[in-house]
Amino acid sequence: MKTVNFDLTQDQEMLKSLAERFVTDRYDVARRREYLDEPQGFDARGWQLLGEIGIIAAPFSADEGGLGLDAMGIAVIHEALGHGLAVEPLIESVLTAGRLFAALASPQQRNRWLDSVVSGQARLSLAHAERGSRNGSVYVATSAQERAGQTVLSGQKPFAISGYGADAHIVSARHDGAPADSTGWAFYLVMADAAGVEATPWRLADGSRAALLKFDEVAAEPLGSAQQAPLALANAERLASLARSAEALGIMERMFSDTLDYLRTREQFGQPLGKFQAIQHRMAAQYAVLTQARALVELAVVKQGEAGFARAVHGARAFVAGHSLELGHEMIQFHGGMGVTDELALGFAHKRLLVLSRWPDDAGNTLDSYIDS
Repeated sequence: MKTVNFDLTQDQEMLKSLAERFVTDRYDVARRREYLDEPQGFDARGWQLLGEIGIIAAPFSADEGGLGLDAMGIAVIHEALGHGLAVEPLIESVLTAGRLFAALASPQQRNRWLDSVVSGQARLSLAHAERGSRNGSVYVATSAQERAGQTVLSGQKPFAISGYGADAHIVSARHDGAPADSTGWAFYLVMADAAGVEATPWRLADGSRAALLKFDEVAAEPLGSAQQAPLALANAERLASLARSAEALGIMERMFSDTLDYLRTREQFGQPLGKFQAIQHRMAAQYAVLTQARALVELAVVKQGEAGFARAVHGARAFVAGHSLELGHEMIQFHGGMGVTDELALGFAHKRLLVLSRWPDDAGNTLDSYIDS
């Protein structure tokens, strides 16, 4: 029988403490609203601090200037950030776009960009999803054409999460075939300030920023090959999916803890709400959900490196995505009307769970549907 050790390494303990200290020092309900009101949807000083304390670098390999953090470390960090309701786009800009760049970039591209990306001085976004994509399927209508020895892109990417204010975009574009074909497309690196790029910001349900990107014959650099693109994307998204589940777990714990405190102090009919048996039963049921969610995230963590890792990650997300929203609904019901306002962390938390449960696709579907994992 395989022995599983859930004890954190020294590096993991350090990063967990740093993440917890980061949200303790920088976050409350009022300041979180202020960060979301920034043009890019988060505070640039907070992003710089995450770079300085090594959290941005942590998921990259030692050769890339990082710590080579494994699934356990990634889950620990994002659970802590979820508990603090942090808004910095680590999942989109680091675990997805950053690691995708590191996997595909040429030596020349790495020399120009990698140190800045790993340190947090430069930020990348992934511009892949288009309006025709559904349930994790491939749909790439943006075109890549050769003009006078240079690759130019034309098309739209409406769903570049954390794309507004990024320094460069990793854009999928098609050089052959129909939009829904699984082959015939690749990734390209596009400077955010390149001629022909238009970025229009819009907000997700949780208040974070995304960008509608339009490309009009924009100069682009190939990033890897068409053969590498699908597998590299699936690998990046797999750890990102685990991080989304871990963040949601942290948020669920925060909502449950805040509600438990409320039920212990808010009185009706001369006694605390928590004394009512019906409420106790409902809270016990949600505690069981929390326990199941943690068990599934931990199962995914210990499966890293095994054949069942992808299945365990997607299984955890399928459970956490649906049940996190149910838990959120229950916690809001206990608070009454105040539960849906931005005056309490509860309202922010539930909106974030809504986004985590729906992006980048429904939890029951997976990018691995066309990858032999």
